[in-house]
Amino acid sequence: MLDLKQIEKAYKRVSEIVSKTPFSYAPILSELTGYEIYLKKENLQQTGAFKLRGAFNKIAILAEEGSRRGVVAASAGNHAQGVAFAARHFGLDATIVMPESTPLTKVQGVRELGAEVILYGSNYDEAYGYATGYASEKKREFVHPFTDEAVMAGQGTVAIEMLDEVPDLDLVVVPVGGGGLISGIATLIKEKAPSCRVTGVAAEGAPAMAKSYSKRRAIDSTSVRTIADGIAVRDTSPVTLGYLLKYVDEMELVCEDEIANAILFLLERQKVLVEGAGAVGVAALLHGKIRMPKGSKIGIVLSGGNIDVTMLSLIIEKGLIKSSRKMKLIVTLVDKPGSLMHFTELLSKVSANIVQIGYDRTSTDLEFGDANVSVDLETKGKEHQEEIREILKAHGFAFVEEH
Repeated sequence: MLDLKQIEKAYKRVSEIVSKTPFSYAPILSELTGYEIYLKKENLQQTGAFKLRGAFNKIAILAEEGSRRGVVAASAGNHAQGVAFAARHFGLDATIVMPESTPLTKVQGVRELGAEVILYGSNYDEAYGYATGYASEKKREFVHPFTDEAVMAGQGTVAIEMLDEVPDLDLVVVPVGGGGLISGIATLIKEKAPSCRVTGVAAEGAPAMAKSYSKRRAIDSTSVRTIADGIAVRDTSPVTLGYLLKYVDEMELVCEDEIANAILFLLERQKVLVEGAGAVGVAALLHGKIRMPKGSKIGIVLSGGNIDVTMLSLIIEKGLIKSSRKMKLIVTLVDKPGSLMHFTELLSKVSANIVQIGYDRTSTDLEFGDANVSVDLETKGKEHQEEIREILKAHGFAFVEEH
């Protein structure tokens, strides 16, 4: 079983390479929630995620044992970069099997670190099945992203740094996919600061570990679908589940909108860029799923920052609409000179700023003599949007809103 000594030994191995990331007080989140919030910024880690810690510890042990066979891993991105980085450091060949849907930036990041990339399967579990067979066939070491004590010990070094900075934490909040990170962190926390609670947070679109924790037995999902691709694990590991049942105090689930809202909040208010998996702890906090006495000291692990820019753009767009700072309308008007000018003058009267506009008079859905104007507006909240609706209705414009 994983223990404190293994994690402390792992810290000695990784500390010369791995960055000691900031564990920073978050004043805005603290004021908003009534807690004393600290953010462990593993998004600033080399390779952009905590996964480097576990991968490096595992491969360092292989190097100490004299293994030169090369390594194989399966990953949607962060573990892949950690394995590739560590393998390059020790002069070992690395092959990473990634799902075919992996964002191009993550694939390129792994290749730039010198690893061979094989794209296979529609999700992590299919890539994992191929990778284990490949490792066996090529007689290479398979580096599991979470069901490995050396990997879990490496991930647990995150908690060493947290307690070094804030030794009297009341709660630590940790993202959960396969369970390797929380297994390592919870083992360290419960051995060094047993009064500190540990909460795991998973995505509703990848709920296997949360369901397994609730039922106290391994339960697999039939599929996964979440923007938190770093924790999009379909099948539950009985090994990591054992550590969760022993050390973790509760598990929470967050939905896709809550994760997206947390990503946008962290970017806009805390000036911190995280990926979906890295945001789930803050998502749970913002949406009332963390329940502690006011004033409690809470550490939240931001596990990674490797978000695809296309996904980030979509999250920002949807976030602006959800927070009533952007409004998308399709307005039907009479297709005659002056109609569009009249429409824009009305928007000007209520200080609605047009950021994009389109004019369509040829759609087969239109009556003869009508046109549709699609318009994106910058708005100043719910009351402002209601003012826009009222003035358009008062002047006889038919419209629909896009969400």
